[in-house]
Amino acid sequence: MYSSLHSLILLLSCLHYVQGERILGAYIFQRHGDRTAKANPPTLLTVLGYNEVFITGSYFRRRYLSSSSSLQISGISEHIVNLSHITASAPADTVIRNSATGWLQGLYPPVGTAIETLRDGSIVNSPMNGYQLIPISSVSNAGGGNSENSAWLQSTSRCDRAMSSSSSYLQSSKYESLFNSTTDFYQSLSPVLSSTFNSSQMSYENAYTIWDYLNVAMIHNSSSNFPSAGLVTDDVKQKLRLLASIHEFDLAYNSSEQIRAVAGAILAGEVLSALNETVTSDSSSKLHVQFGAYGTFLSYFGLTELPFADSDFYGLPDYASSMVWELVTNSTDESFPATSEISVRFLFHNGTLDGSIDPVAFPLFGQSSTLLSWSDFVNYTKNFAILSQDQWCQECGNTTGICANTVTTPDGKSDSSASTSTSHRRNPLSLSVAGVIGAMVTLGLIASFGALSLLFNKLRLSSKQAGTSEPAQNFPALPRISEEFRKLDPIRLDWRHPRA
Repeated sequence: MYSSLHSLILLLSCLHYVQGERILGAYIFQRHGDRTAKANPPTLLTVLGYNEVFITGSYFRRRYLSSSSSLQISGISEHIVNLSHITASAPADTVIRNSATGWLQGLYPPVGTAIETLRDGSIVNSPMNGYQLIPISSVSNAGGGNSENSAWLQSTSRCDRAMSSSSSYLQSSKYESLFNSTTDFYQSLSPVLSSTFNSSQMSYENAYTIWDYLNVAMIHNSSSNFPSAGLVTDDVKQKLRLLASIHEFDLAYNSSEQIRAVAGAILAGEVLSALNETVTSDSSSKLHVQFGAYGTFLSYFGLTELPFADSDFYGLPDYASSMVWELVTNSTDESFPATSEISVRFLFHNGTLDGSIDPVAFPLFGQSSTLLSWSDFVNYTKNFAILSQDQWCQECGNTTGICANTVTTPDGKSDSSASTSTSHRRNPLSLSVAGVIGAMVTLGLIASFGALSLLFNKLRLSSKQAGTSEPAQNFPALPRISEEFRKLDPIRLDWRHPRA
């Protein structure tokens, strides 16, 4: 994804690690590892994918847990997991949940055999060389397990307006133009597609699924299992990738219909709530890890205007990619600092973190600095974050299931007894700061090549504007919402760049 990074961003990413800075806590959104193709369900985590997430988890162990690291999270347990310090969550999806298990094995590896003597004098040894058990909160897929098997972006999001918004792209002139202009291209790949796709399926309508299928084959298949592989030249791979990216982006994000980016809005609410828990609990809650797929990355990229920092953020992240939000302070006081002394830093790394390069810091919300004060981060995030069940029901327009008790008034606002006030903002999603959502509505955005005017002329993000909320120096603890709502979880679509 990242062929080059702007030198200014690289410089900023180095300058902010100042002497005396402390990491108070962190939130990580982690993509799953390499998997089999969606066109051949059930999708499964591969051995390569298992290694990718394990290596990445091991990196974060060295970064945040090791006492020899200058970035060790203040007060976190280094060797033996303290379950009050860490939370982990993953949907009930084979690929993603197994990725979470592998990643956590790297974060807290076995600690050696432990011996326990029972009352009757018998001795019990711990299995698996002291394997550490870390609970993974389950976020069930409302549409059923193994969401990685699904090939339709919004099919299990259960957000009515998001599905309607995405579907409107399929009736657009842009879609029709691309469909017609690429028909011959897709049909020319029949020798490598015919074992899985019929002729009518070899079209732009299935741009993502075709790319995913061939990309997996290019990584895993031997020559004997990949007939006519010579047709898939570097130029063809690049074109397949670009078309799949445009297709997925237009289904998933539109600056004038931001309900399509509900994934990023929900993730933003999760991040804000978790970091706020660290701030308000004086850092007893230190590290939060959530596992998902590329769509949520890209939805968040768009909402936080990261493509303005680097146009590569139009691109799709590779397997095992990581987004990180760090709570940092320069306070020399040994006690937990005041909120006025806390900042947030966003970092991203594309692909497996093996230690050869660290995640890079990027400025959020069109700002120039990679550090945002805590109050600014809260205020900007409030502009689009979804933080409650009622808000989700209101923005999605759902009236059944978990939304059955949420009454929408004539002005479009929720009239449920559990509803909260909303904050004014620049986009159609008027959301408040209350609650926390344990669901991920995963969407896909665009893999962009900076020189292509198509991506910049038609897929431009909305203009940068600052939030107008009052400073949140004493941001209150956020209430938990119902477990029923936490079960909402959509499908995940993803494809990766060809491996070098």
